[in-house]
Amino acid sequence: MSRACKVAVIGAGVSGLVAGRELLREGHQVVVFEKADRVGGTWVYDPRTDSDPVGLDPFRRVVHGSLYASLRTNLPRPLMGFRDYPFPDPSKTPGDRRAFPGPEEVLRFIEAFARDSGVLEVVRFRAEVVRVAMGRRNDEWMVEWQTEAEAEKKKEEFEAVVVCNGHHTEFRRLQVSVGIDRWPGKQVHSHNYRVPEPFRDQIVVIIGMGASACDISKEISKVAKEVHLASRSTDIEAGKLDGHINIWQHSMVDSVHEDGKVDFVDGSSLIADAIIYCTGYKYNFPFLEMDDTVNIDDNRVGPLYKHVFPPRVAPWLSFVGLPYKTIIFRMLELQSKWIAQVLSNKIALPPEEDMITSVNNLYLQMEETGKPKHHTHSLGADKAEYMNYLAAEVGEPPIEEWRFQMYDTLLERIYSHHDDGGYRDEWDVDH
Repeated sequence: MSRACKVAVIGAGVSGLVAGRELLREGHQVVVFEKADRVGGTWVYDPRTDSDPVGLDPFRRVVHGSLYASLRTNLPRPLMGFRDYPFPDPSKTPGDRRAFPGPEEVLRFIEAFARDSGVLEVVRFRAEVVRVAMGRRNDEWMVEWQTEAEAEKKKEEFEAVVVCNGHHTEFRRLQVSVGIDRWPGKQVHSHNYRVPEPFRDQIVVIIGMGASACDISKEISKVAKEVHLASRSTDIEAGKLDGHINIWQHSMVDSVHEDGKVDFVDGSSLIADAIIYCTGYKYNFPFLEMDDTVNIDDNRVGPLYKHVFPPRVAPWLSFVGLPYKTIIFRMLELQSKWIAQVLSNKIALPPEEDMITSVNNLYLQMEETGKPKHHTHSLGADKAEYMNYLAAEVGEPPIEEWRFQMYDTLLERIYSHHDDGGYRDEWDVDH
């Protein structure tokens, strides 16, 4: 028998909006809570930064967005949209016509999607969720929220909660083991990087090897005296990068000193003016009261069946958007369809014991292959299997193979420090 539930969705970024659409399509009663005054989440550019650029002050002013001014998408338009709501063809729409557009174009797409899907009508703006707690039963949830204008907290009961609060605000800061408390230079996490000008004529050390480290190093090198990339990776070759006149790469930072000196594990040293931490972000659900039902251990959110459902309280609590290194918009759509159809009784989840076994098997496989715990939600080579599993669950055909081929080819360029970032303008989307 079909079932309609009252569902709270936390967050009106891409994941919250597509979750809201799929829940509405299944006939559920939906409220989307959003603490900002507009939809878009991380795609809303904010020139402000946290009051503490490295996040040590627990009482710092926190800015949600992490976009830098020059950012462009890592994926082209064909990989950005949803199955029945594709990203606009640049030849048919005004605005940013590039294959890899900037955040303004993505935000316009998100806002149009929210409006056209009807989700905008169920978003409760400036409503920050401060507490989510289960009642006497798994399908009883108390959501406590407040607005900036009203100090008094409000409470509302729901049968299900879908967590879509994103994971690009609470950042990870790699602690350099020796001397960082006395090091005199500037320190900033990439969350608080906006423009390169503050680093003009400086010697900058960037810690990390991800997409943001690649982008920011290329951009800063245009104004900085020198840029030095430091990474734990064992695959790098220390030395100047081919094709770049002022970018070097090193092994990880070993220690720093009061005179500004930075020592690397590879034995090299230099006097630096600034360190930028491109060290990623932490999953964080400060509003969620769950005891041991869901916990975060070294950035592993678990236990979660297929990265979505905590077995003990499934399907009444779920998460959208935790996995990465995949075709993200389509994955969000498939996860949302799955949640909505499970809640409406169209799809049955396995018994709790079987879901726990599945989670434990994943953890065991990671241990056997040496995959670190903090990469639990990194799909990588498993993205096609995961997304096609979800597609089969909701009765959709498999994802077209060309999408995965395009993604993998792009990934090689994105993480190549020998690429100057020009792939975005050189890429032929039609071929």
